[in-house]
Amino acid sequence: MQWRATKPMTSNETNTPLPTAAYFSMEIALDPAMPTYSGGLGVLAGDTLRAAADMSVRMIAVTLLHRQGYLSQTIDAEGWQHEQPVDWNIEEHCRELPQRAEVEIEGRTVHVRAWQYDVVGCEGYRLPVLLLDTDLDENADTDRALTQQLYGGDSRHRLSQEVVLGIGGVRILRSLRIDSLVQFHMNEGHAALLVLELLDERAKSLGREMFNSEDVQAVRKQCVFTTHTPVPAGHDRFGFDLVEQVLGRSDLFDMHEVFCCAGELNMTYLALNLSHYVNGVAKKHGEVSRHMLVPKDTNHHYAIDHITNGVHVATWASPSFSELFDRFLPGWREDNASLRGALAMPPNEVWQAHRAAKLRLIDEINATQDDLFDPLTFTIGFARRATAYKRANLLISDPERLHRIVEKHGPIQIVFAGKAHPHDVEGKHLIQQIVRAKNQLHPAVKLVYLENYDWELARLIVSGVDVWLNTPQPPLEASGTSGMKAAINGVPSLSILDGWWIEGCVEGTTGWAFGNAASTNPANVDRFKEDADALYDKLEQVIVPLYYTKPDQWLRIMSHAIALNGSYFNTQRMVQQYVVKAYYET
Repeated sequence: MQWRATKPMTSNETNTPLPTAAYFSMEIALDPAMPTYSGGLGVLAGDTLRAAADMSVRMIAVTLLHRQGYLSQTIDAEGWQHEQPVDWNIEEHCRELPQRAEVEIEGRTVHVRAWQYDVVGCEGYRLPVLLLDTDLDENADTDRALTQQLYGGDSRHRLSQEVVLGIGGVRILRSLRIDSLVQFHMNEGHAALLVLELLDERAKSLGREMFNSEDVQAVRKQCVFTTHTPVPAGHDRFGFDLVEQVLGRSDLFDMHEVFCCAGELNMTYLALNLSHYVNGVAKKHGEVSRHMLVPKDTNHHYAIDHITNGVHVATWASPSFSELFDRFLPGWREDNASLRGALAMPPNEVWQAHRAAKLRLIDEINATQDDLFDPLTFTIGFARRATAYKRANLLISDPERLHRIVEKHGPIQIVFAGKAHPHDVEGKHLIQQIVRAKNQLHPAVKLVYLENYDWELARLIVSGVDVWLNTPQPPLEASGTSGMKAAINGVPSLSILDGWWIEGCVEGTTGWAFGNAASTNPANVDRFKEDADALYDKLEQVIVPLYYTKPDQWLRIMSHAIALNGSYFNTQRMVQQYVVKAYYET
């Protein structure tokens, strides 16, 4: 009998096994109408849970509610981003559980409740997600606001949120009488304070007020940590003074087995020190993390494996490709590896499915734009968070070069989308630069920057463009998943060799790489022009002429993108690796 979260959770029901893993993530994309995510990390978390539900993996997930979401984006006539909160109707999607938990923040008791959302797998299995909420009358206004907005507020606010997620999350599980979890999986370091709660629990159960090295070893066997970023700003750090104020305790700082770094709490190192299995999210990212995550003034090196990310195939396959797979690859939802059979699908059927997806995207664009897009024109897609290292402006950095490519081979359309963090002024300037480039490129190249990039818009873009472009500064792309979503829909990638593309690129077969793979120094000031020239060369010499003059070869590449990349870079394979390597490792 499967464990189902259809009522308050208890452990004494006959023949009802409890979940064996708890998955903690600050953000999770659960439903397009629920703005409980900001981008790749949250979408990856949601895809992970959808795959786990498809395979009936006994898991439970914990996150925060985010009553006002992340942000709704508008772009004015000058190309400047403006943000608004995103309110949503919680009761339409979740049900409140009666159990409560309490945490201490700055000496105040903060009451925490949970709302439950069920992720339903393709065969009906229900995987529960607990969304923690502090917006309760008994809490102070400051504490009620802790679960209002994703990634809002200052360091004190962020640390307080992480107390609710990590410590409050474990206590909510205990209030639901879930006491026998085998593994606690921290998806990034935001949830790392859960290890302190586990340490305190164990010490108290053995009659001690303070945990010791034996407790550290025991808790380490219970924890798994996935790190997602080689960008320093992606690792939360808090000064000990702030930690002492928020947690109300200073008894931890001399425990070097737990805290490695003098003067600050680094959530990444806290998770590293208390996890028996740690992984990066691509082969290259595992290697980068092993070199990067070495505490100052030590020679300690962590054992960091890798499990390359994937995407949930049924979520990201467009309606036209879902129908195509249903006809030619029955059972693809239950067995994503069956997409390798895409090579046997009739090429004209693949093209018709792509054309239908492209028309859906172009209809969306043309409904709001004066400069109408043409379904017969070669279309490039670029959509991701607007931040400097992703270099969204690489493609438009030399308008004259783009003009020459068009004159030589045929017209080009470019679809951009992506939000900048409200405090990322450089990211906002990047959006503005792209929007202003529209006039420089017109009429030879049509360009649109679509507002408010979200789950629904992503599904249109990744399936509706002809090539998916990725231009990060190596080695700062941990994995990337948007190109995987494109591949499911027969859209090949054109990307720098970084993140997952090092593993996924079969040149001229699943897509194309550009740039010097050996040149991976982020401080290399000449890299931008070098990569831009390489990008233009690949477009001019290979990709655009191939699209316009050799449709049979283009269709072969589309089919190989599905068969080779879609069949492997999916969360079904990824979750299987977590189960084998992390959850049930002895």
